Amino acid sequence: MTNEPSPPSRRWVSRAGEKLDHALREFQVDVTGLRCADFGCSTGGFTDCLLQHGATQVISVDTAYGVLDWTLRQDDRVEVRERTNVMHAEPPEDLVDLIVIDTGWTPQARVLPVAAQWLATGGRVISLIKPHYERSAESRGGRGGTLSDEEAHEVLDRTLESLPGMGWTVLARTTSPIRGAKSSRKKKSAGNLEFLALLEPLPDP
Repeated sequence: MTNEPSPPSRRWVSRAGEKLDHALREFQVDVTGLRCADFGCSTGGFTDCLLQHGATQVISVDTAYGVLDWTLRQDDRVEVRERTNVMHAEPPEDLVDLIVIDTGWTPQARVLPVAAQWLATGGRVISLIKPHYERSAESRGGRGGTLSDEEAHEVLDRTLESLPGMGWTVLARTTSPIRGAKSSRKKKSAGNLEFLALLEPLPDP
């Protein structure tokens, strides 16, 4: 009988942590000591990544119930807001320094105005942009779909170009190191490209 090596331990509670970790490093964002919010936290990959990078508090918001990882819901630094649609959530009394966003099919044009209400002066946003959902919002039809890489970049460009008109400056962008989940109808196809953008509100005129 041979002893097989144990599989390497996972760094984050979900693969989403790899996406945000990549963005924090690419954008050179230090979250040490920051108060943060995680819009669309799901299992908590983004929340976990923020805490491991030194955030002092994370408000984790999601419409689901019981999905956030147990280790995170037991952490005193995490304020859990389950069964909560962030589109209608009450901003905290003490506004946050950084918001991370992965709200699935909710497009940037809808969620960013909400984020603006949660940000303290000087605050920023790191948003996961999923072009397949942004394209669906453009056409007002469906949820998702499969895009070629070229199409994904084209939709990303249009999305980012629209943000200054909504009051946001695009500071940086990067491609996610992990593709989106594969379509259940096309298991053999690669998942869609996803991107992360670092944003801050434009100064008041």
